Amino acid sequence: EVQLVESGGGLVQPGGSLRLSCAASGFTFDDYAMSWVRQAPGKGLEWVSGISWNGGSIYYAESMKGRFTSSRDNAKNTLYLQMNSLKSEDTAVYYCAKGFYAEPYYGMDYWGKGTLVTVSS
Repeated sequence: EVQLVESGGGLVQPGGSLRLSCAASGFTFDDYAMSWVRQAPGKGLEWVSGISWNGGSIYYAESMKGRFTSSRDNAKNTLYLQMNSLKSEDTAVYYCAKGFYAEPYYGMDYWGKGTLVTVSS
């Protein structure tokens, strides 16, 4: 059974940083791309970042470039999202998702339950 468990969310002040983690199990982690997707209160889903099976290719939404860094540790079956210079508009539930294939641009088939990030003073 595929399981994705996010952690690391919480309350942070504007300009602060957080690192999210996603622990994966139930599949061969290093065979698949992974992605981060977020949902702000009252808004739809927004793709954040996608990373290929070996971390060789990483993609970001334009508004996250230069502030967010996605990485993975295949030995630990874990995906990370380092978020810096956080803004109030980054407040959202952040989900990790497993890709269909080794590259992230083919879409996602399994999702975690999410972790809430609140950016507020």
